[in-house]
Amino acid sequence: MFQRSCAIALFLFGSAVLLPAAAANDPTADQIQDIIKKFTQKETEFAQARENYTYRQTSKLEEVDPPGGRYEMVEEVSFDDRNRRTSHVTRAPVTSLQNILMTGEDEQDLRNVMPFVMTNETADQYIINYVGREKVDEISCYVFSVRPKVLTKDRKRYFEGQIWVDDQDLQIVKTYGRSTGHLGRGEDQQFPKFETYREQIDGKYWFPTYTYADDVLNFKDGPSQRIKVVVKYDQYKKWDFNTHSTITYGGQVPQNPTEPPKPPQ
Repeated sequence: MFQRSCAIALFLFGSAVLLPAAAANDPTADQIQDIIKKFTQKETEFAQARENYTYRQTSKLEEVDPPGGRYEMVEEVSFDDRNRRTSHVTRAPVTSLQNILMTGEDEQDLRNVMPFVMTNETADQYIINYVGREKVDEISCYVFSVRPKVLTKDRKRYFEGQIWVDDQDLQIVKTYGRSTGHLGRGEDQQFPKFETYREQIDGKYWFPTYTYADDVLNFKDGPSQRIKVVVKYDQYKKWDFNTHSTITYGGQVPQNPTEPPKPPQ
């Protein structure tokens, strides 16, 4: 994600609670494959639906130890007057980072890996293993570990970690892990662990709303750097393609009964 003078690390203290072990609660091998098939189909539908929504993404990074500067970017993801998908940066103060540098991989991760979605197409790129059952707040979930089968040389970015799938809606409600991908020889980029939570915004799909990280980046050729990262995705609103109406931002995201945990102070 970042290289010396730039690496992001994300670590969020998880709130998952392990359910009492009971073999009867675990699905059979055939049932696990059926669950994977069903939730990747639901994720595929969600990914398509999300492309019809406007939203705001606010990304902030702070160098904590040793203390340094900050990075911030606010983007409005919307549509132009021809209903073409657009992303418009509305706030981007000059970065004051002193010890790390943002890379192209970091920018890809902020946009695509942290709000991770596993569709029918991308599922074939991963090894998916059933871990068990846990609760995220009061939501009963299946937990799966995922890792890419191959890191392609086109610098494509992947997710590696665990995903929590609601056992009723069969959609991802939380992810925990880090981004990964093939890097050039000798590159010293470090990528953080992060945790992303979703909320049910439209009564049907679970949308990413909050990512948090607090991690130490251990560089091979330089001192370590602790950073904090917060990414918020809000103001979701479905775009009306028929009226071509202009979206006015400022509305509030409907709240889910289970709020994402607040970062430690």
